[in-house]
Amino acid sequence: MLTESATWLSAWMIRHEITLWGVADVRGFEVSTDSRGNPYPRAVSFALPMNPRIMAQIQNGPNQAYANEYAWVNERIAGLSADLARSIVNAGAEAEALAASKRTDPVQIAGDFPHKTAATRAGLGWIGRNCQLITRPYGPWVRLGTVFTSLDLPSGKPLVRSFCGRCMRCVEACPAGALKGASWAPGLPREEIL
Repeated sequence: MLTESATWLSAWMIRHEITLWGVADVRGFEVSTDSRGNPYPRAVSFALPMNPRIMAQIQNGPNQAYANEYAWVNERIAGLSADLARSIVNAGAEAEALAASKRTDPVQIAGDFPHKTAATRAGLGWIGRNCQLITRPYGPWVRLGTVFTSLDLPSGKPLVRSFCGRCMRCVEACPAGALKGASWAPGLPREEIL
């Protein structure tokens, strides 16, 4: 069943033109629960790239083109996440999509479960000095989708350290001077980076 599920998921991702995705083992984290009240053991994490031309234009702050791109990519993630969750349920497992940009704590700017946690646990990238997920193919210019599931899938290899090395470009470029330059590791409080 494991190989069959992985093959099915890979085909689903190809069909939907998602090139950066993985499966995270989220046991031990506070995640959503299935219909029996059990925490989901896995999360499918995927990243959609932002338009690089638009992203290159926001060095001095967000603009209307960025706001439109952000909204469009989030809408696409919401649709893909809902479709993936539905497809997993139709395959006989349980699943729940995590909203792309739902904040449950407006002061801390946090949601129920961080998409970045699922992404790093799935091996998609690491957290940079700017508190953003950094991916090898797209850098920080991605938006994330997460679907919790009970589907039996092999988990990716979690990234447990930063690959920023000595690079401080994001710290130096931050117009607000809000970045402290700390190097990420799992469990590091966000306040040590921002």
